[in-house]
Amino acid sequence: MPDVLTLGEAMVCLRADGQVRLGGTARLSVAGAEANVAIGLTRLGHDIAFVGAVGPDQFGELVRRTLRAEGVGIQTIRTDPAPTGIVVFEQRLAGVTRVDYYRRGSAGAALCVSDVREAFAALPAPPRILHITGVTLALGAGPAQAVRTAVELARAAGARVCLDVNHRSRLWSEASARPVLTELAARADIVIASDDELALAAAGDDEASRVGTLLAGGAAEVVVKRGPAGATAFTAGQALSLPARPVTAVDAIGAGDAFVAGYLSGLLDGLPPAGRLERAITTGAFAVAGHGDWEGAPTRAELSMLDLPDGTAVR
Repeated sequence: MPDVLTLGEAMVCLRADGQVRLGGTARLSVAGAEANVAIGLTRLGHDIAFVGAVGPDQFGELVRRTLRAEGVGIQTIRTDPAPTGIVVFEQRLAGVTRVDYYRRGSAGAALCVSDVREAFAALPAPPRILHITGVTLALGAGPAQAVRTAVELARAAGARVCLDVNHRSRLWSEASARPVLTELAARADIVIASDDELALAAAGDDEASRVGTLLAGGAAEVVVKRGPAGATAFTAGQALSLPARPVTAVDAIGAGDAFVAGYLSGLLDGLPPAGRLERAITTGAFAVAGHGDWEGAPTRAELSMLDLPDGTAVR
């Protein structure tokens, strides 16, 4: 039984070492919200299956090789005639990263219902958790319907559904995103959103009323990410907030995905809300403290390293 099944677009990532318009060099890697979460979870010792599509190109081979090397199950990644998508990161200022996507007409955008049905049929048992994000919902009608089908199959199999709102304004507007995200949030057991995304997932005039709407509608947990201010986990009758872990910020890209991986890891391990939230904040801090979307994700043995004083040599 896989612990988590997730679906989405894993892309090739180019990280420019300077301004793109000036030329120079770039580092080649892999990126994508769901892929980041998958890698974060495998590093923490969980069994993850990834559903997606890549092109018949060397970029697609890089995606497969990277996920496989990190222990992510890739048996349900299909090769599509379209090319593998590309994302370019340019750190324009110390705390500002400019992102350009080249994913229109990509293999990942060809994700469809049959991919999901075949993936569920191929699994030896249903996953414990289905993880979905607003990114895949924004890629087009086919991927959005694939997500809906995955939710139907997961719920029918008794799996919990986790929705990370993860709104990307470059992919769709708030007006387009709100009805789709609200529909999926109403069918999720766990809803995770940053404080400025929560209004896209539930009706209400403020955070308290939106959280109340989600909990009353069937969600067991609502988790609000607050960036440097930490995060809050809401369950029926309880709200628990923890501050962010103090680290030297290097690169915030992928921090939200690392947070989600930590939270789901804690849930899979049976930790109480406080333990889940603490692990999520810890994994998010690791991401902020290192370069790359997923490269800084900690292993289970490394989770306590943030408690070590500066200058410590781990021998």
